[in-house]
Amino acid sequence: MHELSIAYSIVQAADQAAVEANIPHVDAVHLVLGALSGVVKEALLFSYDIATQGTRLEGSRLEIRENPVVVYCSTCQKEQTLPTIQRFRCPTCDTPCMDIRQGKELEIVGLEA
Repeated sequence: MHELSIAYSIVQAADQAAVEANIPHVDAVHLVLGALSGVVKEALLFSYDIATQGTRLEGSRLEIRENPVVVYCSTCQKEQTLPTIQRFRCPTCDTPCMDIRQGKELEIVGLEA
Protein backbone atom coordinates (compact mmCIF):
# COMPACT_ATOMS: atom_id res chain seq x y z
CA MET A 1 0.00 0.00 0.00
CA HIS A 2 1.99 2.97 -1.27
CA GLU A 3 -0.66 5.35 0.09
CA LEU A 4 0.99 5.13 3.51
CA SER A 5 4.26 6.54 2.20
CA ILE A 6 2.30 9.21 0.32
CA ALA A 7 0.42 10.06 3.53
CA TYR A 8 3.73 10.44 5.39
CA SER A 9 4.97 12.77 2.65
CA ILE A 10 1.78 14.85 2.85
CA VAL A 11 2.11 15.11 6.63
CA GLN A 12 5.78 16.09 6.34
CA ALA A 13 5.03 18.81 3.75
CA ALA A 14 2.02 20.13 5.70
CA ASP A 15 4.01 20.12 8.94
CA GLN A 16 6.81 22.10 7.30
CA ALA A 17 4.30 24.64 5.95
CA ALA A 18 2.74 24.92 9.41
CA VAL A 19 6.15 25.56 10.99
CA GLU A 20 6.90 28.27 8.42
CA ALA A 21 3.49 29.89 9.05
CA ASN A 22 3.89 29.59 12.84
CA ILE A 23 0.78 27.39 13.16
CA PRO A 24 0.89 25.26 16.34
CA HIS A 25 -1.83 22.78 15.28
CA VAL A 26 -3.38 21.98 11.90
CA ASP A 27 -7.12 21.21 11.82
CA ALA A 28 -7.37 20.21 8.13
CA VAL A 29 -5.21 19.65 5.08
CA HIS A 30 -6.84 20.33 1.71
CA LEU A 31 -5.63 18.13 -1.12
CA VAL A 32 -6.41 17.88 -4.83
CA LEU A 33 -6.33 14.30 -6.10
CA GLY A 34 -6.48 13.61 -9.83
CA ALA A 35 -8.21 10.54 -11.23
CA LEU A 36 -4.90 9.46 -12.83
CA SER A 37 -2.75 10.04 -9.73
CA GLY A 38 -2.60 6.33 -8.99
CA VAL A 39 -3.76 6.94 -5.42
CA VAL A 40 -6.78 5.23 -3.87
CA LYS A 41 -8.68 7.88 -1.91
CA GLU A 42 -9.99 5.55 0.81
CA ALA A 43 -6.54 4.03 1.39
CA LEU A 44 -5.01 7.51 1.60
CA LEU A 45 -7.60 8.65 4.15
CA PHE A 46 -6.91 5.57 6.28
CA SER A 47 -3.14 6.02 5.98
CA TYR A 48 -3.37 9.72 6.82
CA ASP A 49 -4.71 8.95 10.30
CA ILE A 50 -1.71 6.69 10.93
CA ALA A 51 0.81 9.17 9.51
CA THR A 52 -0.41 12.07 11.65
CA GLN A 53 0.06 10.29 14.98
CA GLY A 54 2.41 12.22 17.24
CA THR A 55 2.56 15.28 14.96
CA ARG A 56 0.97 18.74 15.01
CA LEU A 57 -1.49 17.30 12.46
CA GLU A 58 -2.80 14.58 14.78
CA GLY A 59 -6.58 14.68 14.84
CA SER A 60 -6.75 16.78 11.65
CA ARG A 61 -8.91 16.02 8.63
CA LEU A 62 -7.67 15.30 5.15
CA GLU A 63 -10.13 17.07 2.83
CA ILE A 64 -9.80 15.67 -0.69
CA ARG A 65 -11.15 17.30 -3.84
CA GLU A 66 -11.14 14.81 -6.68
CA ASN A 67 -10.30 16.11 -10.15
CA PRO A 68 -11.59 14.30 -13.24
CA VAL A 69 -9.46 13.76 -16.33
CA VAL A 70 -9.58 16.66 -18.76
CA VAL A 71 -8.05 16.26 -22.22
CA TYR A 72 -7.64 18.57 -25.18
CA CYS A 73 -9.42 17.42 -28.33
CA SER A 74 -7.63 18.60 -31.46
CA THR A 75 -10.72 17.98 -33.57
CA CYS A 76 -13.15 19.95 -31.39
CA GLN A 77 -10.38 22.44 -30.49
CA LYS A 78 -11.38 22.48 -26.82
CA GLU A 79 -10.85 20.79 -23.49
CA GLN A 80 -13.17 17.90 -22.69
CA THR A 81 -13.83 16.07 -19.41
CA LEU A 82 -13.64 12.32 -19.85
CA PRO A 83 -16.58 10.41 -18.38
CA THR A 84 -14.26 7.48 -17.54
CA ILE A 85 -10.52 6.88 -17.33
CA GLN A 86 -10.99 3.66 -19.29
CA ARG A 87 -11.43 5.41 -22.64
CA PHE A 88 -9.26 8.32 -23.81
CA ARG A 89 -11.53 9.49 -26.61
CA CYS A 90 -13.36 12.79 -26.94
CA PRO A 91 -16.87 12.38 -25.55
CA THR A 92 -18.20 14.67 -28.32
CA CYS A 93 -16.53 13.48 -31.52
CA ASP A 94 -14.87 10.17 -30.44
CA THR A 95 -11.37 11.28 -31.52
CA PRO A 96 -8.53 9.67 -29.51
CA CYS A 97 -7.16 12.26 -27.07
CA MET A 98 -3.77 11.96 -25.44
CA ASP A 99 -3.18 15.61 -24.48
CA ILE A 100 -3.98 15.38 -20.77
CA ARG A 101 -4.65 18.78 -19.19
CA GLN A 102 -5.92 17.69 -15.74
CA GLY A 103 -6.17 14.54 -13.70
CA LYS A 104 -2.63 13.69 -12.57
CA GLU A 105 -2.63 16.00 -9.54
CA LEU A 106 -1.61 15.12 -6.02
CA GLU A 107 -1.25 18.53 -4.47
CA ILE A 108 -1.71 20.18 -1.09
CA VAL A 109 -3.69 23.35 -1.76
CA GLY A 110 -4.29 24.62 1.76
CA LEU A 111 -4.16 24.18 5.51
CA GLU A 112 -6.75 25.07 8.17
CA ALA A 113 -5.67 26.01 11.64
